[in-house]
Amino acid sequence: MATIWKIDPTHSEVQFKVKHLMITTVTGYFKEFDLEVETEGDDFAKAGKIEFTANVDSISTNNEQRDTHLKSADFFHAEEHATVHFVGTSLEQDGDEGKLHGDLTIKGVTKPIALEVEFGGIVVDPYGQTKAGFTVKGKISRKEFGLTWSAVTEAGQVVVSDDIRILCEIQLVKQG
Repeated sequence: MATIWKIDPTHSEVQFKVKHLMITTVTGYFKEFDLEVETEGDDFAKAGKIEFTANVDSISTNNEQRDTHLKSADFFHAEEHATVHFVGTSLEQDGDEGKLHGDLTIKGVTKPIALEVEFGGIVVDPYGQTKAGFTVKGKISRKEFGLTWSAVTEAGQVVVSDDIRILCEIQLVKQG
């Protein structure tokens, strides 16, 4: 019988990091997201379903002007593409480390990606809920997903890098 796990949004973070002017890193995150995982018992290596969705309109970089630009047609085009969507296709696990393969859709473009996964373990919290923890990391090319806006400074420096680093801290709750 399948076990369903759902995200605990109060104990999870979905971040992205991008180089600005190639000298500093700007961190952004999604404030609204969902994740559901279906496993055989508590064995995540045998996950039958891994589905993640983030609400593009919930992007925050702690700068309202930049957030508005990211939601515009120059980047995510939130008006037409309301979500970022990931569907896991397989998980290769070696102890507490692994690679999660799946299809990522941003701005209507779907590409296969691989993410590094570190399994933190399974515990029962003080309220009797069974929880599982993961750190998920990866890197994608924003241009491959149609986020092609670019600018160059007078000195010829790129304003926003192509590489986007993904960093997620995920806590799942086992459903009764």
